[in-house]
Amino acid sequence: MDTSLHFCPHTDCDYRGWLGLNNLRANGHPSGGPWRQFHCLGCHGFFPEHHGTIFHGQQAAVELIGRVLACLAEGLGIRATARVFEVDANTVLHWLVEAAEQLRVFSASFLCDVHARQLQLDELYAVLRDVKSGALSEGEAIKHLERSPAWVWTAMDPDSKLLLVIDVGPRTLEMAQRVVHRVVQVLTPHCIPLCLTDGLKDYGTALLAHFGSWCQPARRRDQGPLPKPRWMPLPELLYAQVVKSYRRRRIVGVTYRVVFGAMERVQQVLSVCGRKINTAWFLRCVSLARNHAAFP
Repeated sequence: MDTSLHFCPHTDCDYRGWLGLNNLRANGHPSGGPWRQFHCLGCHGFFPEHHGTIFHGQQAAVELIGRVLACLAEGLGIRATARVFEVDANTVLHWLVEAAEQLRVFSASFLCDVHARQLQLDELYAVLRDVKSGALSEGEAIKHLERSPAWVWTAMDPDSKLLLVIDVGPRTLEMAQRVVHRVVQVLTPHCIPLCLTDGLKDYGTALLAHFGSWCQPARRRDQGPLPKPRWMPLPELLYAQVVKSYRRRRIVGVTYRVVFGAMERVQQVLSVCGRKINTAWFLRCVSLARNHAAFP
């Protein structure tokens, strides 16, 4: 295990959180276990080298936990994975919960100050997984779509193919606000990328709430009270929609709509990468989104 990023985890230690101070010393393998023990010269405390990982406090072998999580990532169910490796289903669920928390923390520390020229935001219903496998007919899927609130929301940078946000929730304005808010948190300050979405109108409200400012409209008459200030989109905000028309579950037409900004500016941003207004790159991350939908 790489210990170059280890530091003393004790809260009363003056070296807590500091790296490269040469305050840690290896102290053998307690009880003959596979993990080394570290001794802090500052607070004279001890901690194992796998402290803070999903393997800390686990009695199972590292290889077993890794194989179980690999099967879950490939889409195998919790109970099926438990049967394959002959472990309890609750144990598999516990490992999955800890792995998801580790990934959340890593994502929060890694995805920061991202500069993106454009973003594609879209939402996918998780039942499409069953339609593709043949476990659910298209007619049943449509009925299920109408009454089920489970949708997978994603925000992707098509240039770097980086998924900035994956979330699960109903197709509502609240979820659109939540997704856009999380996108803003990982972007660099004052970064306003070109946003491309489907025809869901809630995206426009969410983007306007985060990339807008109060403006004083000009007076139309020489006399009378001043117009009330209005919340308007920032001049840098560019937002376009891809609106698809369906007939008998087939796409019969696609129209493009610029909500904020001008079509010329949108095309100028897209021409740098040789692309058109679309959310096609979102479909590339469907597999990852489906796995996330199974365990949000």
